[in-house]
Amino acid sequence: MERTVTALTPGARVSADMRLRRGERPAADSHQPMTTSRPLRVAIIGGGPGGLYAAALLKRLDPDREITLWERNAPTDTFGFGVVLSDETLGGIEHADPVVYGALQQHFVRWDDIDIVHRGTRHTSGGHGFAALGRRRLLEILHERCRSLGVQLRFRSEAPYPAWLTETHDLVIAADGVHSTTREAYAPVFRPHVAAHQCRYVWLAADFAFDAFRFEIAETEHGVMQLHAYPYAADASTVIVEMREEVWRAAGFAELDEHESVERCAKIFADALGGRPLRSNRPAWTTFRTVVNERWSHGNLVLLGDAAHTAHFSIGSGTKLAVEDALSLAACLEEQPSLERALAAYQAERRPVVASTQRAARASLEWFENLGLHLGQPPRQFAFNLLTRSRRVTHDNLRLRDPHFTEAVEREFGCPPGTPPMFTPFRLRGLTLRNRVVVSPMDMYSATDGLPGDFHLVHLGARALGGAGLVMTEMVCVSPEGRITPGCTGLYTGRQAEAWKRITDFVHAQAPGSAIGVQLGHSGRKGSTRLMWEGTDEPLQDGNWPLVAASPIPYKPSGQTPRALTRAQLTDIREQFASAARRAARAGFDLLELHCAHGYLLSGFLSPLTNLRTDAYGGSLARRLRFPLEVFDAVRGAWPQEKPLTVRISATDWAEGGTTAQDAVEIARAFAAHGADAIDVSTGQVVADERPEFGRSYQTPFADRIRHEAGVPVIAVGAISSWDDVNSLILAGRTDLCALARPHLYDPHWTLHAAAEQGYDGPGTGWPAQYGAGSRPPRTGRTDVPKSRLTLGT
Repeated sequence: MERTVTALTPGARVSADMRLRRGERPAADSHQPMTTSRPLRVAIIGGGPGGLYAAALLKRLDPDREITLWERNAPTDTFGFGVVLSDETLGGIEHADPVVYGALQQHFVRWDDIDIVHRGTRHTSGGHGFAALGRRRLLEILHERCRSLGVQLRFRSEAPYPAWLTETHDLVIAADGVHSTTREAYAPVFRPHVAAHQCRYVWLAADFAFDAFRFEIAETEHGVMQLHAYPYAADASTVIVEMREEVWRAAGFAELDEHESVERCAKIFADALGGRPLRSNRPAWTTFRTVVNERWSHGNLVLLGDAAHTAHFSIGSGTKLAVEDALSLAACLEEQPSLERALAAYQAERRPVVASTQRAARASLEWFENLGLHLGQPPRQFAFNLLTRSRRVTHDNLRLRDPHFTEAVEREFGCPPGTPPMFTPFRLRGLTLRNRVVVSPMDMYSATDGLPGDFHLVHLGARALGGAGLVMTEMVCVSPEGRITPGCTGLYTGRQAEAWKRITDFVHAQAPGSAIGVQLGHSGRKGSTRLMWEGTDEPLQDGNWPLVAASPIPYKPSGQTPRALTRAQLTDIREQFASAARRAARAGFDLLELHCAHGYLLSGFLSPLTNLRTDAYGGSLARRLRFPLEVFDAVRGAWPQEKPLTVRISATDWAEGGTTAQDAVEIARAFAAHGADAIDVSTGQVVADERPEFGRSYQTPFADRIRHEAGVPVIAVGAISSWDDVNSLILAGRTDLCALARPHLYDPHWTLHAAAEQGYDGPGTGWPAQYGAGSRPPRTGRTDVPKSRLTLGT
């Protein structure tokens, strides 16, 4: 859960806040031995905003503290030009140090608009609210504040070695930036992970003020380049020019000197600059590095700001995070009874906030890295896509900020008046879905001998009544040996097909606006395991059946080793899939999905980590695709031509040497060439030692890439939980359909409730007649309390 830190605000941290606001020092007898969290001798390495603000706060809290800050550069040296701060960060500064806040207020430039210029068309979105000032002025304000409080500032001075500082000081704060030597000196303790990315960028400035935050795209002969610009003074703006590494090299920037590089950037973006020049203070093209540390402190040494974490500049959060770190650290030192507990509380408080910001920053960074995918979008949809790239700004959020802009995007997309994007129809072959919501396949492990029963009727029937455009079954197995657990359903007998028909008949009769689809699969090496709640992926204690797979590799060391499939067995399994597809057609399903994801049999052929075959079915990606495509062709031949056939894939294995995002595009292309109507884009679960990067709608970028590069409709799935997310993803053109699993476990009527909450009652959904009385949210609380009308003086 994201928690925004405004560390010292009214109503929270009262004692620390009140003392900060009144400028009080601790009582004379309040100093404890240095086992307490109120260190008297403090060393700070690094004179950026985070280190300076930490020094000012700590000195203000206790004037008796001896605080020394070392900065290797001169006081006027700075990287970059402007700094953007959010209202919530400013709120924290205001409550913690009104003097600093007042000084900042005098120099802020404020604006509301964002301009996006794409292929000669500019679209403006308003209502965003930014505040910026010059980075040099910010540092001057903090220098003045530190000096007035008695902090010793040592510029042009290398800090003593951290080991000496930790011996001679009660607390050492390492705020020495992204290239922190302190962090590297203690790397075995902090365990940093530093990832470089695919774009080069340079910080520049223009001697005029843009009237909005401006994004401009230049499509050059060498590739795509982008400009990020914003005002930071009445007569100055920050300008960042960014492009992929290969574009940077092709354009010759690697061979240009400082002056030539700046001139070239000004020429490329001459329209945005009105022909005016750019300038630099220390122009160095660099690659952004994302820094993550497993630990933020060691003994009395603690990391702060970029030394602890970084977030891409496209969401403007580097200085913001550093300042909030300082606020949090100062508050934790006040609140906790010992230094050890204070530093632990600081990390516990800040880590989830930073992790959330870093996820948003990574989404933004990767969107710009893959900017070329979206250039073909209509300019207004492109602008909406850019604005919502980090998933922090959403469709509903934009409707509040700038309803005219959002309504224009909706009209161009094809939304009828008053219709949210999620309630627009979508056609797959001969099937038209009335909305874009899919109940994702979820294994229920509640069948006997593969037969779906009353549980499945109620489970799937309830979700169909709940208004989703498409309801998917769990993975339905094509043979007894292809089950994951003894509780898995199947379609390998006529009796099972009849049981399924009972369910499809119910859906078609009682929820006529919903379609029902079946997902066919074979467990491969992940079969013969216990029910989920008895131990996920754990082998049965008895009654096991033999497993088969592309190669004889167990999923887990404790699991059964499968046998590698022979040619004859491959033919048998292919026919099992085709037979199951024919039974699915007789059972009345509207759509069929072939499960080629999550490490099950067909997925096991696709991944180089699980397919080590040396015959025609292993080796290159084309050869690894051979058997899954043979199965697909057999299923397509057995499945009615007018009914759609989709494929679920794992777009990455989240493991070194496994399937890559580019592999996933080629896999999608191959299935589309064989007649797949859509690709259901999931990730992982292929190998047990995967390291997925979870987060809100974290799998959607893979779907987005496949949609644009392979040119095939996609279903996005994974941590999509709100109707606002669905509207945002659909309208931005990142997906065609959204599959949700857990939200439908929590609320079978999730889609109907989404419609009610948005005030929508059109053809994209419909309440069953029996449930009509519940089509509006019930009132809660009292409504008969008299309102206050008069205020009388005393």
